[in-house]
Amino acid sequence: MARYKDLADKFITDIQTGKLKQGAKLPSLRLLAKQHSVSVSTAVSCYQELESLGWITARPQAGFYVSHRHSSQRSVEWLQFESKVSQVTRPIYQAPSYTGPLGVSTAQLNSEARSELENCFRRALKRMGESATRYPAYQGEPFLRNTLSEHFTDLGFPIAAEEMVITHGCISAIKSALESCTKTGDAVAISSPCFNGLVELLAQMSLNIVEIPSLDDGIDLDQLEHHLSNGNIQAGLFCTSHMNPQGITMSVQQKQRLAHLASQYQTPIIEDDVYIELSHSNHFPLPAKYYDRDGYVIWCGSISKTISAGYRLGWCLPGRYFQPYLVRFASGSFGVATPIQLAIADYISSGLYAKYMRKKRFELLEYKRDYSAYLEEYLPSSVRVSAPLGGLVLWLQIPELDSDAFATAVAEQQLDIRLGELFSSLPLYQDCVRINIGHPLDDESKRDLSKLVNLIKIYS
Repeated sequence: MARYKDLADKFITDIQTGKLKQGAKLPSLRLLAKQHSVSVSTAVSCYQELESLGWITARPQAGFYVSHRHSSQRSVEWLQFESKVSQVTRPIYQAPSYTGPLGVSTAQLNSEARSELENCFRRALKRMGESATRYPAYQGEPFLRNTLSEHFTDLGFPIAAEEMVITHGCISAIKSALESCTKTGDAVAISSPCFNGLVELLAQMSLNIVEIPSLDDGIDLDQLEHHLSNGNIQAGLFCTSHMNPQGITMSVQQKQRLAHLASQYQTPIIEDDVYIELSHSNHFPLPAKYYDRDGYVIWCGSISKTISAGYRLGWCLPGRYFQPYLVRFASGSFGVATPIQLAIADYISSGLYAKYMRKKRFELLEYKRDYSAYLEEYLPSSVRVSAPLGGLVLWLQIPELDSDAFATAVAEQQLDIRLGELFSSLPLYQDCVRINIGHPLDDESKRDLSKLVNLIKIYS
């Protein structure tokens, strides 16, 4: 990454996290260059980048300032409670027959990327040769594992290809990880709220849950350590970057401590990093796995959110659980389809993926601004809306919501959103809603947002 872009990303992060307040004056170009040991031209490029993205404004004869983003919307307040072992007793979520842009956490694949991927698949079929008649390798194609190793190493997260297993998406990777280190009746720590797909997976596997409250910079690690020290949990399962549904990204300190706790108590922590490349800037947040020295963090990811969920391709770094993991994965699968592996490896190794992701991150930043601005304009000011640094979703807290009547009206109007109650095994988030913001704010999205706003006004 160009030095000026790296410097700009640091400013964006400081603005998003509130370290740099709206209206704050920034260092002069010469001071910026001196502070960061860069040339004045690099400093100029940095400020030009920030200005073009709308993060700062230049005032003649006065300098550069953080842009004013007037907002009447209040930030989300995370519920604090004493975490205990619980079971998922509610019915498994049944997706509605109707769909809309606000429901599933997805982003669009543009026509250019689709065309490029089609070419990659053509080349993959030619590359297969004799392997077309054989089952895929259980661990995954070396070409893909090597490509992913180089890709993440370039992002500052060096990983070894021989330590990676290719899977059928991130949920598949997580399921095999749980099978490798837990048994029926064990308790698994998760964040609260937590992606409903993970809550349902744990229920299906007859595993108990310990919900750990969320904080602005991650989760309540003191409560997690309390349960670890008392032997109450046998594993942890956490999304650490751009969490779904909260939008929180754990701080570096949180990720370091999470990895340390896993090692200290010799307890596996499964890290769901399906959103790690979807920052709303060019900043790549290092995972907790980066700080793992003893192999107790099991890192899982996929292309489901960056490219397409339809390809069903993911990966896992099982750490010290590599052998049992590979056995578990192989016992339930004959490997991942070879053409898909080779095509995605071609797409990444050619540089097309990196180019696509640079554009996608900028688009997601624009989408977040558009959706946030719409909600700010039309929602009551009492409604709290998350301000994520990345990912595809917004989390809304709606004071005094008549949740039962609201849920009935949502179904009657065939509004595809996700109700807060789905994201917990406890009755904590009935006044919350999650919406997807991975699509442009077009007429269809505005139509559904208008429905949502009207229902919130009626039932709160």
